[in-house]
Amino acid sequence: MPLSDTAIRNAKSQVKPYKLYDAGGLFLIVTPAGGKWWRLKYRFEGKEKLLSLGTYPEVGLKEARGKRDEAKKLVANGIDPSAQRQAVKASIQSKAENTFEAVGREWLDKHIDTLSPKYSKKVRSMFERQIFPVFGSKPIVEVEPADILKAARQLEERGAVESAHRLIQMCGQLLRYGIATGRCKYDITQGLHGALPKVAVQHMATITDKKRIG
Repeated sequence: MPLSDTAIRNAKSQVKPYKLYDAGGLFLIVTPAGGKWWRLKYRFEGKEKLLSLGTYPEVGLKEARGKRDEAKKLVANGIDPSAQRQAVKASIQSKAENTFEAVGREWLDKHIDTLSPKYSKKVRSMFERQIFPVFGSKPIVEVEPADILKAARQLEERGAVESAHRLIQMCGQLLRYGIATGRCKYDITQGLHGALPKVAVQHMATITDKKRIG
């Protein structure tokens, strides 16, 4: 007999764990501590496997059946639900570990902080104030040229054109580090300098006094 919500609510803990079976391989484990865990038994490539579908009451009977049906569709299409879940989890973890900010902080620690304290402090401050808040949370492979240009234009609008160009330059160095360490494939800063005004160069007057030249 398929399970009912009433039967699940009335299921009491016992000395040993026991199972309440629904249909299609879906069942509920009731633990001695009173926990109720959804599990799905299925076969893939001739092997019997188990898939966790959550706990009751967070996952109700209807939702558990829906998850069962989704898993069975994957099996029918030649996909192991457990393997797919692990792949998705690994992808999420990889994105979290390889955000622009995460790679940026690694690069700063390994390279910038080995330079003069004054310069490294200046570069780190630029990333902390102008770059990470704008797109630091994005995976480095998903950062677009427009993201970097947006951060640079914020400096340009304040009249700091030279700093805006330096921001693009620093992002380019970080991205090339990302390429070298296998976290991204392209330096997307190429061509961005042309989107900003040129830095005004102030030439000093030529010294003509022979005494001053000496």
